[in-house]
Amino acid sequence: MYSRSENSQVRQDFWTAFGMYMKPVPSATGFRTNGQNYKTGIKDIYFRMRAERDFASIGIEICHKDLEMQQLYFEQFLEFKKLLEAELGESWTWEMHVPNSEGRLISRIQTVKPGPNVMDKDTWPEIISFLKPRIIALDAFWTNIKPAFEDG
Repeated sequence: MYSRSENSQVRQDFWTAFGMYMKPVPSATGFRTNGQNYKTGIKDIYFRMRAERDFASIGIEICHKDLEMQQLYFEQFLEFKKLLEAELGESWTWEMHVPNSEGRLISRIQTVKPGPNVMDKDTWPEIISFLKPRIIALDAFWTNIKPAFEDG
């Protein structure tokens, strides 16, 4: 069992290692991609990557407090679903108005890989190989569709 500080340190070490794998990979616009803290540039739209004790996930979270606006953003993403799936090479799960870990309603488009444990360094390559190509594809997708969200 890990203490709170050990738990935090292992997670920090993982994200540092992930950042090292991402460092040589330029974004679709030619700049450096900042993995875990990817900035979409649009308020209330986030790209989230998680590495936990029993899964890894990556996705788009729409966190607008106004549920009608959140639904509007979600529907806007739905218009680009085929483009997203083509860029990713896979289908993701689409959920509108689901509670997040704090109990707040969000909308989410994500994929989850059950199994790997961030606390076990032996599974880090599995987590990294799951997250890395997807954040690269998500970045390329976002570069193409972001203007549609800027105009709205």
